[in-house]
Amino acid sequence: MMQTATPIIRTDDYQRAKQFYTEQLGFACVEEAGEPVVGFGIFIRDQVRVFIEAWRGAEPEHDGWRAYFHVTSFDDLVAEFRAKDIPFFKEPYVTEYDMREFEVRDPDGNKLAFGADP
Repeated sequence: MMQTATPIIRTDDYQRAKQFYTEQLGFACVEEAGEPVVGFGIFIRDQVRVFIEAWRGAEPEHDGWRAYFHVTSFDDLVAEFRAKDIPFFKEPYVTEYDMREFEVRDPDGNKLAFGADP
């Protein structure tokens, strides 16, 4: 069911991080959020995907994803988690970017997202 996990890289300077990942590490920026860009991008090189997210503030106040798991058999995974009584932080939904996603929190409060391409 799970295909890959995507790390969420946080930065206090999105444009600087974008330049480093594209110009230095050879990633391609394939998608950015907002018009104008608000500080979130998806970067891919070969089979590796990285999310870069701009943020400021104290660590405990940050409520973004810590990891994004790309999955197949989305409905089966939802059923598996329900059978194990894993509480959903965010119930399954379809995003504005047409992904099916849900979110859970681990015992330390880290938000983990699970998503399937349309």
